[in-house]
Amino acid sequence: MFDFKKPLILVVDDEPSNLAVMRETLGDDYRLVYAKDGAGALVAAEKHNPALILLDIQLPDIDGYDVCNELKKNPNTEHIPVIFVTAMRDELNEQIGLDIGAVDYITKPLSPAVVRARVRIHLSLVKAEKLEESYRDAIYMLGEAGHYNDSDTDIHIWRIAAYSMRLADECGWDFEASQLLGLAAPMHDTGKIGIPDAILRKPDKLNHDEWMVMKTHSAMGHKILSRSSAPVFKMAAEIALCHHEKWDGNGYPNGLAGEDIPEPARIVAIADVFDALTMDRPYKKAWSIEDSFAEIKKGSGSHFEPRLVDIFERIFPDILRIKAQWDTKKTNFGSTYAESPR
Repeated sequence: MFDFKKPLILVVDDEPSNLAVMRETLGDDYRLVYAKDGAGALVAAEKHNPALILLDIQLPDIDGYDVCNELKKNPNTEHIPVIFVTAMRDELNEQIGLDIGAVDYITKPLSPAVVRARVRIHLSLVKAEKLEESYRDAIYMLGEAGHYNDSDTDIHIWRIAAYSMRLADECGWDFEASQLLGLAAPMHDTGKIGIPDAILRKPDKLNHDEWMVMKTHSAMGHKILSRSSAPVFKMAAEIALCHHEKWDGNGYPNGLAGEDIPEPARIVAIADVFDALTMDRPYKKAWSIEDSFAEIKKGSGSHFEPRLVDIFERIFPDILRIKAQWDTKKTNFGSTYAESPR
């Protein structure tokens, strides 16, 4: 009986002796299904959705190259890693296999130790890729959730992520750190999950009591995001808490000033305010690009770090190109929501 906790592998070979070797080599650790020709392989791949396919090249009907090509053209099977297992040892054959989308190439006669190692490595990569995909999806959904009850403002959180990355690049951040910021920035308003609809959607200026409630979203976002020790969530928690702090110390929630404000939050603050100014809100019309840019410059030394304002001005043509690109896109998660600069 299958143990459904074990990964499923499709083994494709027309030689019973080779299938027997694979069964003996892998059968204790994996669930195995078999096909003896190319047509059967295509049917089995779609039916079983295996975690990995071990595919012979010399099959009685269509060769393994064609099978691999068909698998990669089918949206239902294109994601499945293929390892060619063949007696064809020529380097050109291996290159052809890798060029059409296979992830590895094992030659016969088979070494059980090599087969087990290659299978284990590639299944680990598949697991890591799925984990990363789920990780990114969770990040995007948290970014969306923070604006779920706010007024529809198109793709604000994704534009500010792009603006923030460009600013970080110009500040000398390395590639990985900049990419991390691009993932963390969209979660800056996660705490708005806890703000009542009546405040988020109010078409007029907030009164004092409402404003006091609105300001709590920074600490709430930090509380939610700081539960994780992952670097991206640690940065996101820091941004959520501090993106409304001001260079002169007159921001919230803690009245931090100058370089006591973490640099990621200082960067996101400029990107957030600029983008929010350029959009329609329930209580205001969108500002022009010129007026929005002037407001950023006006805030130099008070709201924003002067160095970052200077950098923002220097890369402003890039900012406008990013805005134009994102204004024509839609996210995979439907509408997104923006925070006002208030």
